[in-house]
Amino acid sequence: MKLFANGILPVYNQSKVMKNVVQTREIREAILDATDVFLGRYGYKKMTIDSLASEVGIGKGSIYLHFTSKEEIALSHIDRIIERMCAELKTIARSRETPAERLSKMLLKRVLFRFDSVQHYTQNLNDLLAVLRPKLLARRQVYFEKEANIFASVIEEGQKAEVFDVENSMEIAETFLLATNSLLPFSLMTHELGERKDIEAKTLRLANLLLNGLLQRDR
Repeated sequence: MKLFANGILPVYNQSKVMKNVVQTREIREAILDATDVFLGRYGYKKMTIDSLASEVGIGKGSIYLHFTSKEEIALSHIDRIIERMCAELKTIARSRETPAERLSKMLLKRVLFRFDSVQHYTQNLNDLLAVLRPKLLARRQVYFEKEANIFASVIEEGQKAEVFDVENSMEIAETFLLATNSLLPFSLMTHELGERKDIEAKTLRLANLLLNGLLQRDR
């Protein structure tokens, strides 16, 4: 790859590099899209590298340019769900609504986003990825910390505005997440958890109870 004297790529080379980056990203996303289809339809054990390659329309070897193993693909698929959800949580956290309104919407998003992401699965996540359980549990701890940090940032805003009567924002954030974990599709199928509207109603009731515990008593 030839550079100009100033160390900058020629424009046509920059364009080529960007195109390759975009294509690489698109192929990776297509592989993860196919993973979602196969996990939901057949489960992890029956999903193969060959089937994913065929679904995407690429050679088997191309899969290994993006992922080292079937295990990494499945875990990356779960990572992507959480990354997308956290992006939406951050959008809500940055909105102009009151801290209480934002936290309520964030709790609802946390539950329903996961529910919607796996409602087409024929197994719950724990059973589906049982063979990956140790690594999945380690990842869940990372997910939990990322979410807690987003929630804690809003709780801190409520503290500074003297709306919330709390001392440790991170502890409260973790409590919020633990309280709603029972509504997530880990050990139960989405249909076992109930209808989406029922999950939404339960989450909002729980959110109201949690938020009432934060509010300053003189307000």
